[in-house]
Amino acid sequence: MSMTVVVTRNVKDRTRGFLGSCMCEVAPGVYVGPRMNPGVRDRVWAVLLDWFEDWEESSVVMIWPDAAEPGGQTVRTLGNAGRQLKEYDGVFLARGELSLDEAESLKAEIR
Repeated sequence: MSMTVVVTRNVKDRTRGFLGSCMCEVAPGVYVGPRMNPGVRDRVWAVLLDWFEDWEESSVVMIWPDAAEPGGQTVRTLGNAGRQLKEYDGVFLARGELSLDEAESLKAEIR
């Protein structure tokens, strides 16, 4: 059993209630299960997958330790989290869109 973390954004109240019934909500939209076994984790994910089709502008990210995966963790995502997760040299990196101002600022720093 290992620590499982679920982070949600713009999900329906029933989803928050469901996650709150099987995990502890430590911050708005952030749920932790300190000793969640793989069977329970897979059942929770199955419910989230089943309910997800009705959501708009929502996202769910589930993370837990996994020595067999790059970076030592498994990451599952639903929806548009505003970031793309990429594995690079054994580490997960989050990549997002830069605003025009951010891009110009980076260009100025490089010069």
